[in-house]
Amino acid sequence: MAGLLDARPRVGYFYTGKTLYMLVSEEIRQLKVADAKSVPVVVMEDVSVYDAIVALFTEDVGTLFIVTEDGYLEGAVSRKDLLKVALGRGDLHKIPIQVVMTRLPNIVTISEEESVYEAASKLVEHEIDALPVVEAGSDESGREKLKVIGRFTKTTIARIFVEMGTRK
Repeated sequence: MAGLLDARPRVGYFYTGKTLYMLVSEEIRQLKVADAKSVPVVVMEDVSVYDAIVALFTEDVGTLFIVTEDGYLEGAVSRKDLLKVALGRGDLHKIPIQVVMTRLPNIVTISEEESVYEAASKLVEHEIDALPVVEAGSDESGREKLKVIGRFTKTTIARIFVEMGTRK
């Protein structure tokens, strides 16, 4: 049951050669982003920086995803991005979020079918806090777009490890 021993008829039990570390690694690689993603926190592309800051704090997140009216990804903005613009002398009510956000294709994304391991690797490799979980789609003009359907964060990874540690 633990994966360390296996059984065969007329042979009996034998050691599989797998360590506990290997078993945990297998489980993480088999777990899909679809099973671990959370609800995305999005703001519309026409909001001001002030409204984005309010949304960031009311939703208690570190990254906001900027979307069109149809839910297609346009950009992302982090706490650090908003802090940089807030320290300036501009009127935050008048500065559009589009001035501050990171735009596609400079946003690292993940799909539901990819593994939690791949998502965690992207977070570490790109030194970011969150990934938008997206699915491919197209807008009215037929251009390929990415629809935001979830988010995957460092907190998601921590939650997965805590749940794995509490299983009996």
